[in-house]
Amino acid sequence: MRLAIDSVDETGELKEEQLELVTNVLTKAAEMESVEMDSEVSITFVNDETIQEINREYRDKDKPTDVISFALNEQGEDEMEIVGGEGPNLLGDIIISVPRITEQANRYEHSFERELAFLAVHGFLHLLGYDHIDENEEKVMFARQEEILTAYGLTR
Repeated sequence: MRLAIDSVDETGELKEEQLELVTNVLTKAAEMESVEMDSEVSITFVNDETIQEINREYRDKDKPTDVISFALNEQGEDEMEIVGGEGPNLLGDIIISVPRITEQANRYEHSFERELAFLAVHGFLHLLGYDHIDENEEKVMFARQEEILTAYGLTR
């Protein structure tokens, strides 16, 4: 199983080890979720202003958020299904606010790295179809996040 991860830190604040952590924890998540061979995901780290613009434009919420995911395999209501394409399985894009990582790590009293991994896995699971619109979905999604982070060795 090979997951290609294209990561871009637009803030320039993340260390190489932190970007490597994201790659490793998403690889573990892909393995645990039996993601098909040769899948790709893009992850971009931004500031609050950028994620607020994205949140406003795509979700009609004019405030910064911690993570936003855009699944490329989701078929919208008026979209045609693409069948039999060659090339990698493009899962989608994850956008994470670096200032939110710091703020939430402090609020939940755990490390920056734990929050970074948590948000990356959270966004990744959204790309795979997990959601938390209702209480039952939330329980399933958050339990799976904890299973992945624990299997990787990142506990609270």
